This record gives sequence, structure tokens and C-alpha cells, in this order.
Amino acid sequence: MDFISIIEARRDRRIHSEEELKFLAQSAAAQSVPDYQLVAWLMAEYLNPLTEGETATLTTAMAATGDRIDLTGLPKPWVDKHSTGGVGDKTSLVVLPILAACGLTVVKMSGRGLGITGGTVDKLESIPGFRMNLTPEEMKDQAKKIGIAITGQSPNLAPADKTLYALRDATATTESIPLITSSILSKKIAGGCEYLSLDVKCGSGAFMKDFESAKKLATWLKNIGEQCGLKVHYAITDMDQPLGACVGNALEVREAEFVLDVNSGSEIPRPSVRFRDLCIQLAGETIAFVGKAPSVEDGVAQANSALTSGNAHAKFEEWCKAQGARPNWFSEMIELNDDIVVAELKSPTDGYLAEQNAGIIGEAVVELGGGRRTKDDKINPQVGVWLDHVVGDHVKTGDRLLRIYAASEDEAKKAADAIQSGIKISQALVPARSVVLATS
Repeated sequence: MDFISIIEARRDRRIHSEEELKFLAQSAAAQSVPDYQLVAWLMAEYLNPLTEGETATLTTAMAATGDRIDLTGLPKPWVDKHSTGGVGDKTSLVVLPILAACGLTVVKMSGRGLGITGGTVDKLESIPGFRMNLTPEEMKDQAKKIGIAITGQSPNLAPADKTLYALRDATATTESIPLITSSILSKKIAGGCEYLSLDVKCGSGAFMKDFESAKKLATWLKNIGEQCGLKVHYAITDMDQPLGACVGNALEVREAEFVLDVNSGSEIPRPSVRFRDLCIQLAGETIAFVGKAPSVEDGVAQANSALTSGNAHAKFEEWCKAQGARPNWFSEMIELNDDIVVAELKSPTDGYLAEQNAGIIGEAVVELGGGRRTKDDKINPQVGVWLDHVVGDHVKTGDRLLRIYAASEDEAKKAADAIQSGIKISQALVPARSVVLATS
């Protein structure tokens, strides 16, 4: 088949045939056509987006370009949880152990962070010894034993997506909803799940900046996923302020451990309550969605029981051990390198915290070295920000608003100056912001 004719079809707004989309996916996976031709098609698609039917066909074709994990023999239901990413979003670290403790089998392929939205791979790799390169066979064996397994993206799973994703990122075509949809879902299909629970983030610290665009993406993901044979549930959640207390890879793992370890005797940071409650809600909705509870309320009760009983924490520890974490990994993590500087940002006045802009805080953490501008950038897992408050809190002059963990005094000061521009304090009462905005 002539690839130029495929470019012409997209340019001229003609509907692609199934054969054309299969050829496109196979060409991307094999890298058998020049990048410039794939880029030409991507730009034509960005300007003339695929229909839902075309997107479903492309998604299935992309999933078929590589291996598919066969979960036959594992206890059902087979579940994957996916977040579209946000600042301080470490929900997988808590939700997955809750789901596994409630009897669900969770097999997940995750990615690295790029820009302000951190990646689950980077967070877990900040745990000393933790392996994120499990083979499909290792994933299936581990999930059979403990109900949970996670790996980074394998080159053998949906390889067409790896090619197209890299080109989209480099050519200003990342915002196409059909291409976002096919990218996410092709990997989920290849990963073998039956049920997909989606957390679509919305706000300054997310890819989708407003509710309307987040709802559109969530609807596309649900509709296309169901056309491709998946059962899909979504929640749209707030990302105008960071989720929880911590932003930065090692700090976020520490926060997840604080939330899970209910028997530690330590009170969790105030912003972590909002994070914990979201994890319980997302887990509860998933438990009900897969039929393990008769209602969302009962699912939430199961999720809360798994957390408060310590069963979810035990599952998290079992998970870390299974993937190679060293026995004293948490003690190792909380020991800061000698060159890490901790600085504080304090409130300049009395009032109510009206804004702590997640996008600005996320950008500051990237500048500290806690995130990537390009996929080849190295990250410092120990840098980041630790927040003391959530929007709506009353603060007094001199109260600490947050701590900055930086590799130098100069970098800490630059981060403080940047973050200060995204913090607003009001004299009028500010209502607390809901974290769950909508569900399917």
C-alpha cells in the first residue's frame, strides 16, 4: 500500500479504510516508512481528527502490532487503573494495593513522567531496588501470587504507539483526542485487562486544563474502549491544586507510605487527607464497577476497610518485596543526600488560601530536576515540594505554606520565587475545593 495515499486521504477528510489504518499501525511499529511521512499524517489528523469509528479501528490495530499479555488462569476480575497524570498524582501507589487487598487482579503497564505530570515508573524507581522491567511472564506469575504487578512500557507491547507517541511529542500534535485515546487504550488492550478504571485529571496541573476538555477525553476513552471490548469507568478529578502534600518522586512515595501505614502512629499531613479520600473513592468505585460490591457506597466501605485494617499496607509491602525493593527501602529513602537543601515558604499575610497553582508548582519541580523536558533527561528523585495546606485553609502571617527540597540554595530560592507567584491568599472565606468533579 502507498503511504502517500493515506496522507492524502487524511488531508482531504476522507474516511480511512480498515486496511489503511492497519497499514499505518504496522508501518509505525516496524518503522518501515520515513518519519516525515508519519509526521505529515499526524499533522493532517490533528487538523482533521479521526472519527470514533476510525479511532477504534486504529486502537485495535496498534494493540495488534506487538505482544499481548494473556492473563488466562489468573483470578478474575482483571483490572487496570490509569490516570491521565497530574502534579502530585501518586494514586496508583495506594489504589492498586487497596484493589489487590480486596481480591482484584491488577496488572498495569506505566510510563515515565514528561513535563509537569510525573510518571509512576519514576516514583517506584525511587524505591531502592524496585524493578520496573518485568517481562510479561514475570508479571503474570507475580499477579497470580499476590494480585498485583506493574512494569514500564515494554517495546514488545503496542510498539506502534511508541513510535507515534515520540513523533507527536516532537511535532505539536499531542493534543489530538483521537490520538490520545488510541495511545492509552492500545496499551491497555495489549496489557490484557478486562476492566479499565480511568482517572481523568482536570486543571492547571493536568493535560486537560478545563472540565469540558476533560469530559470530552473521558467520554472518548469510554466509548472507544467499549467498542474495542473493554469495560470502562471514569472519574474526572481536580488538578488545579497539587494532589496531596508532596510533589517529587521520592517525596510522593513517602506520602503514599504514610497514608497506607495506618498503624505507624503518625498523623498524616493535612493535604494527604484529600489524597487519601480520593484513593478510597476511586478504589470503591472500581470495586463496584467490576461487580465486587453491589453499590459504590459498599465499594467505598470495602476500600476503606482494606486501608484501615492494614491489609492494603501489607499488600504494598508484599508488592515492593516481589519487585525487588531492598528490605529497609523506606529508611534508605528518607535519608536525604548531603547536598539536598530544605527551604521554607511562609505566608506573607493572614487570610484564606485561595490558590496554589498546580501548574506553576509542577514547573518549579521540573526546574529543580524532579521532572523531564525531554525523554532522555535525568531526574533527581529527592527534590520536590511538600505542602502544608489545601485551598480553603486559614493561614496566619508567618505560617509555613510549604517546604522546598532542592539541590542548592540558589535553586531553592528560584523555586520559591516561582511558586510564590502561583499562591494567592484572600481576606474572604474560600470554600474547600471538591476533588471528584464527575463520574461515569
